[in-house]
Order: sequence, then C-alpha cells, then structure tokens
Amino acid sequence: MDFKFTLINWYSINKRELPWRKTKNPYNIWLSEIILQQTQVKQGQPYYEAFVSKYPTIFDLASASETEVLKLWQGLGYYSRARNLHTTAKHIVNELNGVFPNNYKDLLKLKGVGDYTASAISSIAFNEVAAVVDGNVYRVLSRYFGIDTPINSTLGIKEFKKLASTLIDTEQPDIYNQAIMEFGALQCKPKNPDCDSCPLRASCVALQKKTVDVLPVKLKKTKVTTKYFNFLVCIDSNNKILFEKRTHKGIWQNLYQFPLIESEKSLTSDEFQLLNIEDTLLKTSFKDYALYNETDIVHKLSHQHLYTKFWIIEAEQLPIEAIPINSLTKYPAPVLISDFIESFKF
Repeated sequence: MDFKFTLINWYSINKRELPWRKTKNPYNIWLSEIILQQTQVKQGQPYYEAFVSKYPTIFDLASASETEVLKLWQGLGYYSRARNLHTTAKHIVNELNGVFPNNYKDLLKLKGVGDYTASAISSIAFNEVAAVVDGNVYRVLSRYFGIDTPINSTLGIKEFKKLASTLIDTEQPDIYNQAIMEFGALQCKPKNPDCDSCPLRASCVALQKKTVDVLPVKLKKTKVTTKYFNFLVCIDSNNKILFEKRTHKGIWQNLYQFPLIESEKSLTSDEFQLLNIEDTLLKTSFKDYALYNETDIVHKLSHQHLYTKFWIIEAEQLPIEAIPINSLTKYPAPVLISDFIESFKF
C-alpha cells in the first residue's frame, strides 16, 4: 500500500473546509498555525476569523498595540503566542519590509516559530519539501509503524522527524502535510479511533498488535503544582477599581488582574482579616470587605492548579492609578479574571 497516496486520497474526500486552506498567503497560514498551537480547530477558527477581520494584513497587525492584540486573543490561553505573534509581525514589517520569509530556514528565525510551524508554513505557502511533525503526525506514525519511542524524548523527536521526512510527497508537500495532520485529527484520533473504516488498517502495526490504545508513548509530564490566589477587588465611592498589569515574566505577562496575594493555603475570612493589606498593598484604608466565593474557584493550567478566592473590598478612596469600573472589559485579562468580571456584573 502506498502510504502517501492513501493519505492524500483520503484527504481529498474527507478534509474539512477551513478558511486558511483557501489561500497561499503566508500571513494567513502563519496566523492560523500560531492560533492552532495547543488549540483545537473548533476553538481556534473564530479567533482566526476575528484576527483576519481586524488585521487583514501583517501591516495592520504590526501597527496594533500589544494590549489590543492580547484583548482579541483573550480566552485562547498560552498568551506568549499572542505576544510572539505581535513581535514577529513588527519584525517582518520593520526589518523585512513586510515580506514573509519564504523558506524553512529563515522562518525558523522568527520568534514563536519552531520546527513544526516553520515546516507547515514553508510547505503550505511555498511548497517547500519540509515534513511537519505535530501531535497528530506523531500519533499516525507511531501507530502505523508500531513505534514506542516516547514522542517527547530527544531520541523520539529526532526519530519521528527523520521518518516523516522520508515519507513526505516531494511533488505535493503542501497537500501531503495537511493530509497526514487531518488524518490524525479526524481518523486516527487519540481516543476511540475508527480503525474499522481506516484505509491504512491492513498494514497498521498497532492494529495488528492491539497496541492502538497505548501508542504513542509519552514521558510523564512535570509535576503539577498547587497555588492559592486571593484577588482583591477594590472599589471606592467614585466607582473606581484597581486593575493592574502583570509586567513580570510568566504565562499572564502583560495581562491585567486585580491586586493579588498568594497564600500557603486557602484563607478563611478571619485569616484574611489578619493580613496587613491596607498600607502595604492597597495604599489606602478600606471600610469593609466580603468574600465573594466561599468555595475556591479551581483554575487548571498545564503546570499548575490555582485555587482562587475573590475578596470584595470597599475602599475609602483608591490611588490615582485606579480605573473606572465601566472600562474593566477594555483590558485583556486571563480567563479566570474575565469570568469573574462577567459573573459579578459590576
């Protein structure tokens, strides 16, 4: 059975009609690939369409402020992607005269672009023979060839990249790369793949050896840590509120939040009252406070679980940096914060 021909034939019949597949414009393809990192198509497509609508060209994206870009990205998570997207747009416009790099080697130099993304853009936009290896490709190759090398090990990354490079259709690398990724997304799914209707079933090693459910192999993730967050929702009589920009590095860098106190455990109202927050954190005195949620709101990230409480604080008069409450939604914020703003109904 011809592996390449089978995948491409399957793709011609089963592919989804997606907006970024209707163009060879490297800007659109790059934008879609960055959005779809760590994101499923059904979640990412509305964001892609929103970005293309607001920033139809890379010049439009480059001229936007980072705050605007982060706001439009809000809800997708992994915000470093948005920051890198904006940085790269400005670099291409200002340093490369708005011309996108047209090959794998030069694409790899762009911030936020790794091996997979460079391969995808160069093959789809410029028809360069560069094999993509993403989660879908790892799954298809590990099952079809019966490879149990961990896909997130140094050896596994090299082994699968080498194998993928030997399989790619050199005459139509753009179609082949999209075919194998689509096959992994729709046919050779992580759970409950439809092996009975699979066009590769006759020669799939995992199916023959009954190892479909255990492949691909992945090394265990880094241990998830637990943190306890206490957000101070400080409101004064002028209908102003404290909302701060997170400037230190981290997943929420340059997003906005309420003043934050981390604690070693979930605090009770009595324990919260013992904290000296007036002078040290709020720089003002407050009249009263109340706990918004008795039960911690658990926000799960890939590397940590945040147990969160929101404390509503009635202040005398907030510092000059306080903002009007009705402008809260203009600022980009983590989902944890934006969900609270929506539920509190200021």
